[in-house]
Amino acid sequence: MAVKKNFVLDTNVILHDHKCIYKFQEHDIYLPIVVLEELDKFKKGNEEINFNARQFARELDLVTDNDLFTKGASLGEGLGRLFIVLGVPFSDTMQVSFMEKTPDHRILAITQALQEKNKKQKTILVSKDINLRMKARSLGILAEDYFNDKITSKDIFDKEHETFDNIDSDVIDRIYSTAAGVPLAQFEFQSDVQPNDYFVLKSERNSVLARYNPFFETVVKVRKEKAFGIEPRNAEQSFAINALLDDEIKLVCITGKAGTGKTLLALAAALEKNNEYKQILLARPIVALANKDIGFLPGNQKEKIAPYMQPLFDNLNVIKHQFAVESREQLLIKEMLVSEKLVIEALAFIRGRSLSDAYIIVDEAQNLTPHEIKTIITRAGENTKVVFTGDVQQIDSPYLDMFSNGLVYAIDKMKGQHIFAHVNLVKGERSYLSELASNLL
Repeated sequence: MAVKKNFVLDTNVILHDHKCIYKFQEHDIYLPIVVLEELDKFKKGNEEINFNARQFARELDLVTDNDLFTKGASLGEGLGRLFIVLGVPFSDTMQVSFMEKTPDHRILAITQALQEKNKKQKTILVSKDINLRMKARSLGILAEDYFNDKITSKDIFDKEHETFDNIDSDVIDRIYSTAAGVPLAQFEFQSDVQPNDYFVLKSERNSVLARYNPFFETVVKVRKEKAFGIEPRNAEQSFAINALLDDEIKLVCITGKAGTGKTLLALAAALEKNNEYKQILLARPIVALANKDIGFLPGNQKEKIAPYMQPLFDNLNVIKHQFAVESREQLLIKEMLVSEKLVIEALAFIRGRSLSDAYIIVDEAQNLTPHEIKTIITRAGENTKVVFTGDVQQIDSPYLDMFSNGLVYAIDKMKGQHIFAHVNLVKGERSYLSELASNLL
């Protein structure tokens, strides 16, 4: 039987996952009292961290009993116990190294005291704050990140479309000539592809862009088609447009560095499909205000969020400029904005809504937690398509990284599902300067 460990949780772990206390198996959990004090500051607001603070308070109330501060409260069968730990005096080392009694330093003092008290057990500080983990290690305290929802595969970050060579040219001709495609069973690479994987097939004479259609178990041709005036400039963009326009694919994740066209393609595809949905909803998280409600900003709701939504309007303007000023397409976009069939707003304002008969695009999804991603997807009703776009190399949230953000979590968990597709855009198409900067700087 494994030796039980003691885990001390930092506030940010709870703000990331309000059910985190149930994720440590048979080991015991210690909550410094200062963590509860900090959680109180986050209870008000509409952001995910505010929701998690409130939910955790309810979870804590469910397990609370008279032994919480002494023997600990049971977390359930097969799980450890939960303890609330009051403040402790700073050790000599703590006083010399960290003179200010900040919340982080008080957590360190408690962890150090528990480590001294329970020398036969490992005491580990769990925090998503890199600096706090470094401070802990300087004191000889074991510290680690919260790994429960981290992915382990790196394929997501550098995934490029596969190219299969030495394909029979007659087979490629058949893919071109029939919309139904060619059965996957006829290809040697059949075990290497998953539902809605995109790839290039090549022979000595010809080649074709293709997708594995899991509904018919066939390899079908991917056409280089426009979406509301936007034409794909490379193979990956063709793949993305195909997934964005396919009615059978209900969840699409598009990743790629800046300038690859993620948001532009998604918005163009949504406009192309506008007759099939009652509403197109384009949203993004306001990361810069993650610890505050935007109510403190001047102006009405639209004025408050306008600076953060401007990149989305910029993409809309790119699409509009494909057409003449008084063209049918320009007038349609204007009419959709006025009638709110096309809505661009902060993600916080759509939380809690039931989203039916809608084409939903969530930009900058790498700044969402796994729980936020799940919340959005589970809001999708009938005839709803959800698209997440993001660059996993540009994460603004202080407690997320390439392996723990909601976008990569969704890709990792949803791969293999018939209604899911992931396309990684590799080549920047914004400009030569943009591509050069992205690669060199």
